[in-house]
Amino acid sequence: MGKSKKLHASGEIDKSMSANARRAIAYIVLVIICFFCMVWFALLILNATKSNNELKLAFTFKPSNYFIINFKNMLRDQLDIFKGLRNSLIIAAGSSVLSVYFSTMTAYAIHAYDFKLKKYIFTFILMIMMIPTQVTTLGFIDLMGKFGLVDTFWPLIIPSIAAPAVFFYLKQYMESALPLSLIEAARIDGSNEFRTFNSIVLPLMKPALAVQAIFAFTASWNNYFVPTYILESDDKKTLPILIALLRSRDPSSLDSGVVYMMIVVAILPVIIIYLILSKHIVAGVALGSVKG
Repeated sequence: MGKSKKLHASGEIDKSMSANARRAIAYIVLVIICFFCMVWFALLILNATKSNNELKLAFTFKPSNYFIINFKNMLRDQLDIFKGLRNSLIIAAGSSVLSVYFSTMTAYAIHAYDFKLKKYIFTFILMIMMIPTQVTTLGFIDLMGKFGLVDTFWPLIIPSIAAPAVFFYLKQYMESALPLSLIEAARIDGSNEFRTFNSIVLPLMKPALAVQAIFAFTASWNNYFVPTYILESDDKKTLPILIALLRSRDPSSLDSGVVYMMIVVAILPVIIIYLILSKHIVAGVALGSVKG
């Protein structure tokens, strides 16, 4: 009996030590990943504090005192940063809302209903996800020109309704987070389909919706390829286009400090959106751990 107790105690100690070792390794890996994720933001802000002449010299980790000057020069530039912010916000917010809402609705229809060709429709949507955007861009621009929608925001917002990647993620999340018995109970209680979707399905999907909203907003915010061909007026150009125009200037008139400052300003809305939506992700993870 004494030997068995000692063996059992030593086994428990070994398990505890192995668990602590795994935890320590996990923390070390997370710290390394966080470092490589954050170092680029730190370097960006560091460069925004330097003048154009300092940026041409050898790189140093010492910050300079040109941050306010670069910000003022950016505001005085002929490229209107605030119009670019407004345009990017309108397009990114509109496209992310439509993308997340209608992708969730599509995923709900395939998840909650049984109908013919259901499996084929799901496969067809996944096939569309494999088609690169660049392949269809020229035809899309030509079609928008025939509709008279060139130089408007609509071609950059409305097509976001069809987002196969967002649909696929939400469909997979529904498989584990949305039991069909809950939908049946709502129908028995007399709830119509739209009320069930808006009042029951969407709240249960908050963590997944928050994740996809962040991804959709960031993708639309950083989109440069399609807006370049759609938006022609200077007062409708988005921030990525303005940054590209700023960088394409003659080297003799290019102020790299202003370029870095504009990039810093362009990143801020994405960070704010993440901070707003991340609480729903954390709440969803915590709720799932409690249920588990």
